[in-house]
Amino acid sequence: MSTELLYRFGTAAAIGLLVGLQREFAYVDQEESTLAAGVRTFALLGLTGCTGALLADELGSPWGLVAPIFLVGALVVVAYLITAKRGDVGMTTEIAAIVTLLAGALCYFDREELAVALGVVVTLLLSFKLEIHQFTRRLTREDIIAIVKFGVITAIVLPVLPRTGLGEPPFDVLNPHRIWLMVVLISGLSFLGYVVMKLMESEHGIALTGFLGGLASSTAVTLTFSQRSQHESGLSRIFGIAVLIAWVTMFVRVVVEVAVVNRILLDSLWIPMFLAALSGALYCVFLARSKGGEHADHNVDFSNPFELGPAIRFGALYGLILLVSRIAQIHFGHEGIYISSVIAGFTDVDAITLSMAELSLREGGLDPAVASRAITLAAMANTGVKAGIVLVTGSPEIKRAVVPGFLLILSTGLGAAFLI
Repeated sequence: MSTELLYRFGTAAAIGLLVGLQREFAYVDQEESTLAAGVRTFALLGLTGCTGALLADELGSPWGLVAPIFLVGALVVVAYLITAKRGDVGMTTEIAAIVTLLAGALCYFDREELAVALGVVVTLLLSFKLEIHQFTRRLTREDIIAIVKFGVITAIVLPVLPRTGLGEPPFDVLNPHRIWLMVVLISGLSFLGYVVMKLMESEHGIALTGFLGGLASSTAVTLTFSQRSQHESGLSRIFGIAVLIAWVTMFVRVVVEVAVVNRILLDSLWIPMFLAALSGALYCVFLARSKGGEHADHNVDFSNPFELGPAIRFGALYGLILLVSRIAQIHFGHEGIYISSVIAGFTDVDAITLSMAELSLREGGLDPAVASRAITLAAMANTGVKAGIVLVTGSPEIKRAVVPGFLLILSTGLGAAFLI
């Protein structure tokens, strides 16, 4: 028996153990007799799938795998009928059993990575039952419609969009497929923050509010807490912490976006982004140590980032910035890139970040060091706009808390980008 074969069967058993552990833990407070399948059963299901695939391969007939699937399916039906008589009409465990069996079969066919991924996803879905139900109860009809629309447009339109530029330079940078792909990326990151904000209760704290709000929209966090500081001035310092953490999260978000689009650019970008984020985080720690025992309700209102209107506007903005930056590169050199980046950063840091990452990725395109400085300038300009929001709408107390942090972030980020 080969080591490779043992590894495949071991992986199939491990997947079953993982899913089975979750199922058994979910029923820890109930009688064992109510559990349809536990650790041992799920491990055996994984091994059954792998064995069935082996038999199908050895016999040269799909029935080697199909027969075990039918047999297990019949047992699953019987188990469901028994549990349904007890009032439990859910099919989660039964479906998880079938997926575990199929994952075991994938292991034999040298698809271990896919099989393990399936096992992890199944375990996550089973583990977060309560949170998923809470999230769905908090969704509005508008949320559902927005998600469905975005899914339809992405799944149907994205694959058929042209994958080449629209003409000679500078229009060669306008690749419809690439532009919409960036819309999907940004909307996905924003939706991640939006989902967790929907799940989060206020008692989870100001730091988490600022971080998750920064994923969804650091501008929304800034505006919300800055305005609230006018009416709850005693909480201005803790509101300032939320605002600064949202800004720090924006720098982390920029790094993630560049890592997805152009990893080579990270070599020159991560230092200014990391130092800017670190300086802001350290200043937040300073504020937190001196804030006393302040507590507040930290709800922030966000619109669903999957709305088609904002998504299309972002795509148009991204394409426009890409075109303007390309023209500036051709006719004005590095200085033109820097000026256009600052102007674009006033509006949206994501669009200019992805534009610079795209231009520096092209053969003979923008130098990564220049692209890194341009992104840093845009991020600092965007942070400056949010600092302006605090100055215009915030209380004197939140201004005193936030402005020193802004100046520290600004000097650290620009110094790292242009001096290191």
